Amino acid sequence: MHSYVASRFAYQRRQSIQVKAGDLSIGGNAPICVQSMCTTPTQDVEATIKQSIQLAEAGCEMVRITAPGIKDAEALGPIRKGLNTAGFQHIPLCADIHFMPKAAMIAVEHVEKVRINPGNFADKKSFAVLEYTDQEYQEELERIHERFTPLVKRAQELGRCLRIGSNHGSLSDRIMNRYGDTPHGMVESAMEFIHIAESINFQDIVISMKSSNPKVMIQAYRLLTARLYDHGCNYPLHLGVTEAGDGEDARVKSACGIGALLEEGIGDTIRVSLTEDPCAEIPVAQELADYYNNYSLPRIDSINTLDDQIDPFHFERRACTTTRINNLEIGGDHTVLVISADNAHAEKPDIASPINATVDGITLLSIDSDNPKITLLEHLKSIPDVTVIGVQKPGALGYLRAYRLLHLCILESHKQHNTPLHPIVLYLEELDNLLILSSICGNLLADGIGDAIYLNHSAVPCPWSYTILQAMKTRMTRADYVACPSCGRTLFDLMEVTADIKSITDHLDDVTIAIMGCIVNGPGEMADADFGYVGSGPGKITLYQGKTAVVKNIPTSEAQEQLIALIKSAGKWRERS
Repeated sequence: MHSYVASRFAYQRRQSIQVKAGDLSIGGNAPICVQSMCTTPTQDVEATIKQSIQLAEAGCEMVRITAPGIKDAEALGPIRKGLNTAGFQHIPLCADIHFMPKAAMIAVEHVEKVRINPGNFADKKSFAVLEYTDQEYQEELERIHERFTPLVKRAQELGRCLRIGSNHGSLSDRIMNRYGDTPHGMVESAMEFIHIAESINFQDIVISMKSSNPKVMIQAYRLLTARLYDHGCNYPLHLGVTEAGDGEDARVKSACGIGALLEEGIGDTIRVSLTEDPCAEIPVAQELADYYNNYSLPRIDSINTLDDQIDPFHFERRACTTTRINNLEIGGDHTVLVISADNAHAEKPDIASPINATVDGITLLSIDSDNPKITLLEHLKSIPDVTVIGVQKPGALGYLRAYRLLHLCILESHKQHNTPLHPIVLYLEELDNLLILSSICGNLLADGIGDAIYLNHSAVPCPWSYTILQAMKTRMTRADYVACPSCGRTLFDLMEVTADIKSITDHLDDVTIAIMGCIVNGPGEMADADFGYVGSGPGKITLYQGKTAVVKNIPTSEAQEQLIALIKSAGKWRERS
């Protein structure tokens, strides 16, 4: 498999083909663009037009609208006309399709882009365990070809583009049984549909690999990028972390995934999914897009061909020796620490027993030479004991590549001179932007780099540190929530219910609760959740423990009380202190 980037030590934006959605260019040399999704019922045409205009005025460059049924798809016609009349003909619309190829065939007549989910466009999702022979598998692919080809042909005739959007939470039973619930399965699911489109010479395609787990999302996009290099056609990529939730946690989780990939030059259009008013998504997405649209680093010839000896497609925490800081053990198999220069300001009140330490015992290195590898190796020779090492000034490399080089130099020094594998502290002193800190730390933590995190020059160093670690599922110190953004499919008020559930469970430790508006991605996207609260019909909720539905179709009025009972029965409940 081809490397997913030209070099892990040199920034270069990935060059994709350019796709047009109406007047909007995606990929190629076009800037990273931002988009969002309406939360109104699609058949409420006036409300959907109004919200689309609000999004456009907030800076949204593409508006996605759900079309779960025929009538919803038909409503896209008057919605498009209404936006044109209001002077927003330049804002392309994207129809979001699940389960219904017929709805897609209607939607493509009215909008500039159609998103289909290969996990449920023609396949089944019932968590069935089946064994497919090669012949049976091929027969299923032929059936998908028959169902997908008409949409591709019509999109080609009308000059529309398509988004093939694999989702970790809705891989089909067929893909799950052959590839598992994995990034590999997500890539294979998309590639099947790409091959079908290409069989009739259609390449106006954007691809996405979404997950609520930033680690899974990062690995999936890296795998896809490498696969597309080998395939010979670099399609533009839409980035997003699904079901991120709300508030600061959701913004950090989104940046940990989206920003981590933008740091590597990957991504052409982005959406930040918040369980909030959709207009709140735009400033977050714009901040990331603006930063990376203007991002550039000089190439350093002495290192741009190096191999940092990390497998970017599979997570494995970097090995290192255990040492101590102020009687606290760091490195080895120990949890990632949060370090503060001032213990008086270290503890976040709603985090139980945080581990903190001063900067004593940390060696901070500067990288400002033309040959940074040689300089770092010389520095390492002068460090006699097992000490925690960080980068004080990353020079032209930037923090991401400086830490990759530090990891490689420690590894090489260990092999050449039998020196210790020093623990690494993520010390990002020059940054005070939470989204960019999350982008860099998210990438490094996804690679297994980082035994401690030190953000003391940030506005709120310890709370930000814990939030980043929580987002990357590196260290869970409080209840975690997987909550989808609302859309026209949602069966209850997601913002209100999410706030209510948080208010009664936010004192719990190391518990993940999923709050999902409908069943499209619900059961699958809850793969990492301990408990799930999923809309299963109007006024009905189904509660899950793991992937198992344990209380089905109960009235909304009883659901929160029964969720507490379910958490108690699992031994995960404790009373608020």
